[in-house]
Amino acid sequence: MRSDTSLTGPHYTAGQWVVWSTLMLLALGVSGYTLWLLLGSARPDFAAALFARHPLGAVVHMVCSPVALVAGALQVNRSIRTRHLVLHRWLGRLYVLAVLLAGSSGLALALGSFGGPITHWGFGLMAVLWLGSTGLGFMAMRRGERELHREWMIRSYAMTLAAVTLRIYVPLTQIAGLPFEDAYRAIAWLCWVPNLLLAEYLIRRRLRATAVPAL
Repeated sequence: MRSDTSLTGPHYTAGQWVVWSTLMLLALGVSGYTLWLLLGSARPDFAAALFARHPLGAVVHMVCSPVALVAGALQVNRSIRTRHLVLHRWLGRLYVLAVLLAGSSGLALALGSFGGPITHWGFGLMAVLWLGSTGLGFMAMRRGERELHREWMIRSYAMTLAAVTLRIYVPLTQIAGLPFEDAYRAIAWLCWVPNLLLAEYLIRRRLRATAVPAL
């Protein structure tokens, strides 16, 4: 039998522990930054604009997104999923609730996001797909379809990680000297489309690896 040493398999290599630890550190770092934006008085222009237009939506989004980010990172860890099943289930419920609130508020915020129609569509479509993939994953688990549940939750967390990739791209474009408004229009799509494509690749690779060859 083939031993599955993927990040979601029963055995972790040292490299895979590094990958998960890095993921958790990024989740915690971005969550801390988001809470600083929420509680601090000095905010970037695009964040200040969100608070000015939709104060309640901005608060809900900035409280619930970090919860989804950290809860999802914990769910990636197979040790938690297999050895602490009750914790896994409660983290799953917390994740779904956080995405429901963060995605709904994010959709409302997208309609007034900085940068015009291109960013409205980019962030708006991301919110719809985030809510949809999470909902489909939750319903698959309710039906007992564990593999389908896992696939949809991988897609869902790929969308959640847009919070991380966005905060990587923004400073990089500023270091590169790109006009902020033009860069932000591109980032509205770049923060999640590559994530989703990578998630789909990982899902397909796993399906090919676990396929039973025909006799």
